[in-house]
Amino acid sequence: MRIDNIGVLDGAVLLFGGVHSNLHALRALLQKAHDLGIPPGRMVCTGDVVAYCAEPVECVDLIRRSGIHVVAGNCERQLASGAMTCGCGFEKGSTCDRLSAGWFAHADAHIGASDRQWMAELPDMIRFHHEGREYAVIHGGATDISRFVWPISADAVFSEESNEIERHCGSVDAVIAGHCGLAFIRPGSPGWINAGAIGLPPNDGAPQTRFAVLTGQGPRIERLSYDAQGAARQMLASGLVQGYERTLLTGRWPSEDVLPPQLRGGALASG
Repeated sequence: MRIDNIGVLDGAVLLFGGVHSNLHALRALLQKAHDLGIPPGRMVCTGDVVAYCAEPVECVDLIRRSGIHVVAGNCERQLASGAMTCGCGFEKGSTCDRLSAGWFAHADAHIGASDRQWMAELPDMIRFHHEGREYAVIHGGATDISRFVWPISADAVFSEESNEIERHCGSVDAVIAGHCGLAFIRPGSPGWINAGAIGLPPNDGAPQTRFAVLTGQGPRIERLSYDAQGAARQMLASGLVQGYERTLLTGRWPSEDVLPPQLRGGALASG
């Protein structure tokens, strides 16, 4: 496991993930960071810069030029290795699994060699110190990059992941993660912060997406408003019509089968 220790971050830190090739959302996030006075050096991405939406190359280019810290998501790992699927951890034969073939093929057809090399060199984990506390950043899980860790996951799941992180980099006060698409904060020792995704809404019936801000008072989840209609039009123009283009406007995923039954219908998903 490759771990990057980026040292001490002073001031507010912006945490985000799941850009999902949504350039409109990424531009809005960078403007939000500017408005909050948070420079790229204090921004950390939990991975999956590339996924469902229409502009993978543009998103990777903007992230690379920005200097934002990024951990590898499963999509980056799969594209870097030349794999044929997204490796998202969807159950084989599920609706999410079937729909992923379309958007992953679009990303695979557009991402070039230089960007794949950048993806291959991304760390599996980032560690940093902030306001007297130690943080580790991963994508899904430390045991499995594509593990879905939900806000209602059993205590044993969080313990297993925390133990694996400690095995690799020592104890931390909180873990920062992404992948599942739902932003949440779980107190504990260590705590767990899922920054959500900026590229798709959390299946709560509204188009706003999510990111998090870490301050000396702790983390908070924020909503991100952006030009969702423009992003949806770009998907239509690119032939990406698996249903996620509607998700950007309706705030509902084309299939909820990836979610635990208790979280379907938007339950606990609003953040």
